Amino acid sequence: MDNRAGVWKSGKGKGRHTPKGRQLDDQAHSEVLELIGAAPHRRDLLIEYLHLIQDKFGHISAAHIRALADELRTGQAEIYEVASFYAHFDVVREGEAVPPALTIRVCDSLSCELAGSEALQKTLEDGLDASEIRVVRAPCMGRCDTAPVLEIGHNHIDHATPELVNKAIAAGDTHAHIPDYETLSAYEAEGGYGELKSLRANGDWEAVQANLKEAGLRGLGGAGFPSGMKWGFVRANVGTRYLAVNGDEGEPGTFKDRYYLERTPHLMLEGMLIAAWAVEAERCFIYMRDEYPAVLEILRREIKALEDAGMVEAGYIELRRGAGAYICGEESAMIESIEGKRGEPRHRPPFVAQVGIFNKPTLVHNVETLLWVARICREGAQVLNSVEKNGRKGLRSYSVSGRVKNPGVHLLPAGSTITDIIEACGGMLDGHAFKAYQPGGPSSGLLPAHINDVPLDFDTLQPLGTFIGSAAVVVLSDKDSAKEAALNMLRFFEDESCGQCTPCRVGCEKAVKLMQADKWDQGLLEELATAMGDASICGLGQAAPNPIRLTMKHFADEI
Repeated sequence: MDNRAGVWKSGKGKGRHTPKGRQLDDQAHSEVLELIGAAPHRRDLLIEYLHLIQDKFGHISAAHIRALADELRTGQAEIYEVASFYAHFDVVREGEAVPPALTIRVCDSLSCELAGSEALQKTLEDGLDASEIRVVRAPCMGRCDTAPVLEIGHNHIDHATPELVNKAIAAGDTHAHIPDYETLSAYEAEGGYGELKSLRANGDWEAVQANLKEAGLRGLGGAGFPSGMKWGFVRANVGTRYLAVNGDEGEPGTFKDRYYLERTPHLMLEGMLIAAWAVEAERCFIYMRDEYPAVLEILRREIKALEDAGMVEAGYIELRRGAGAYICGEESAMIESIEGKRGEPRHRPPFVAQVGIFNKPTLVHNVETLLWVARICREGAQVLNSVEKNGRKGLRSYSVSGRVKNPGVHLLPAGSTITDIIEACGGMLDGHAFKAYQPGGPSSGLLPAHINDVPLDFDTLQPLGTFIGSAAVVVLSDKDSAKEAALNMLRFFEDESCGQCTPCRVGCEKAVKLMQADKWDQGLLEELATAMGDASICGLGQAAPNPIRLTMKHFADEI
């Protein structure tokens, strides 16, 4: 026997001519090169490249993953694990059927469910050709004031009906509609960017910081951390610094950021550039959720306008597009996504003000927070601190939906109660009596109608076992079930858990199963809620038990 015999035999027909595994497909390679261009290919832009492929072909094939891996000099498994993490990427393996050319996403958040989204989805599934059009359920699209909502391609249809869907399909109306908004020239005509230019010329960042503190501005993405304090934390670090705008407004019931960006985008952009000046950021990243295609196009246009006007250097502002992952609203998960990775929250400390994007100190602000930075710099601290109600100072943008006559974004004093908010919305819908409300998205759970005298502001709701969060108010009536509403919230968390930590991943799944019973096992649910709250890595798993606990406390007769 020849002991030298083995896999690598010499001789005609015996040797291996290619590496093991999937081979590079020339056509897929050329398609990828055409899409991503000739510029240096960056690993942190992986999600942007995946969007280009998804938009062009309607899916991401194994051949395209192989080609992209070749260009980025990384493994196919690494690209696959990123692409498969995000809901808006359709990864297709060899031999699998590609999805239909058109996808309809029907929102199933609480506001849309109250407005009949479940029946709408079933009607569409029964009435459309599944081989031509795919109908899927999707989490909140940030249009709760016009529920039920669906997205056909990238065109959102408000107050959706089967008739409107068929009309859009017949017309080929599958692209985002861009609303009228304030352009750069219009904004400058009203004095816009005057404050930024003045500060850049001879401003004192500490004076601006003091102004924000005097105004009482706090983070309006949900955490409520004093905004000015962040600037000092970031500037205390030497070397390169970055700024990131968190536009991943994924909390069901929240749509205030979209509301402002579709009308006055430069108010946020000026606030961002002021904050970037204050911390001497070398680059700004705007992370915007993929469910806002109109906002993404507006920002593309207006960032280009700022570059053309010489307000910023080309490439100073990078617009990054989310891909359907609620968890990326958590700031460290957002940073992971900006770096082209799965959007999984980081363990803290270190905090992102010290170790953020590319491990550099990073200032993170919410869209609405930056809008107020610009207004405070222009109008003074009194624009916020001069407004007082029920012992609370400031203004809040409440996103209100549900059983009210005029849902929408309502700018009201921060001391407003649910009674004030419903009144601002024109009252309850005819034939509906006020029963319960969600004060700050599903993370805040449900409160009963009789708790109607508490200001919906930071720090006021904690004694009730809840919080204001992003001020996403959903109003329920006597025709709605608190039990079913709570189940809707937990199903959302089950779908959106990133899966990184067991308490959240398994806890949400088990909670949904327990909550589907006619009678809840309250002892077991409380035990589960404690484990999730104590052991989850981030706020998703820690806050997910709130709907369970508050429903058991205030709506025991239903469970």
